[in-house]
Amino acid sequence: QVQLVESGGGLVHTGGSLRLSCAASGRTFSSYDMGWFRQAPGKDRDFVGAITGPGYSTYYKDSVKGRFTISRDNAKNTVYLQMNSLKPEDTAVYYCAAVASGSWFRLRDREYEYWGQGTQVTVSS
Repeated sequence: QVQLVESGGGLVHTGGSLRLSCAASGRTFSSYDMGWFRQAPGKDRDFVGAITGPGYSTYYKDSVKGRFTISRDNAKNTVYLQMNSLKPEDTAVYYCAAVASGSWFRLRDREYEYWGQGTQVTVSS
């Protein structure tokens, strides 16, 4: 069982930055691939990016490439989402999710086993 708690959301102006954190419980954090998703009002939950268990590889959706960076510190059981050059269309509730490490990146929310409660990110124009 893995419990996830996100933090770091807030209100920021266009072009600003935020860093989200996702703290995980459990002693086998490094054996889980981690994903970040977001859900805007009235829309489906959408994949943002993912990182492998050891942290060697990452994958991002096209619209955030070059602006968002996922990293993890397995010693602290924490994964991060650094968001730069934020745009109003990035406004959403952001979720972290965990799934046992596999051979490929999981891009669909139904493939993940554990979820955090979400943190609101609002980007004002």
